[in-house]
Amino acid sequence: MKITIIYDNTAFRKDLKSDWGFSAFLEIEERKILFDTGADGRILLSNMEKLEINPKEIDDVFISHPHWDHTGGLSSFLRLNNQVKLWVPSYLSQAEDAREFIELKKPTKLHEGIYSTGELEGIEQSLCVETEKGIVIIAGCSHPRMEHILQVASGFGKVYGIIGGLHGTKPESLKDLNLICATHCTQYKREIEKLYPQKYIEGGAGRVIEI
Repeated sequence: MKITIIYDNTAFRKDLKSDWGFSAFLEIEERKILFDTGADGRILLSNMEKLEINPKEIDDVFISHPHWDHTGGLSSFLRLNNQVKLWVPSYLSQAEDAREFIELKKPTKLHEGIYSTGELEGIEQSLCVETEKGIVIIAGCSHPRMEHILQVASGFGKVYGIIGGLHGTKPESLKDLNLICATHCTQYKREIEKLYPQKYIEGGAGRVIEI
């Protein structure tokens, strides 16, 4: 699996624009998935162009939760490619512009080796991808308790790592993971980095992680 962070509060590459929000591009074998769409469609599409990511080649869009900083770029994206399958945790009016949209409330298999935790605690779903090293969680903000996210994700296999916004996650709850890339809204980013220096990867728009 190859993950490219498109949209983040910080920029790993100087030619990309940072902004409050999150989006990532996942390449999983032959499947191409856009995870969240950031807050601003212009920034999303500009960063995608500079990263040489073609919106028209994306198969699925996965929305973690309906907050503006994760859905703001969706309409702009769908104007370029509305033939995607759109996976959402709760109803979104923009979703009607997609060829097909599916609301996910419970843990669900999307494709071979690709799963959703379902909408946890009434607000957010995370994407879980099966890799040779174990399950890697892609999270938007981690509004649900991290223990809850990890518990559901472990139902798909042994959890290897997590990438994305970790909100108010206590660093100690990540102790069993082998890879941690804390982005976007993570409140204890520096504490996590200090506690797990061998496991931590800095995020930012333009960061590429291959697992």
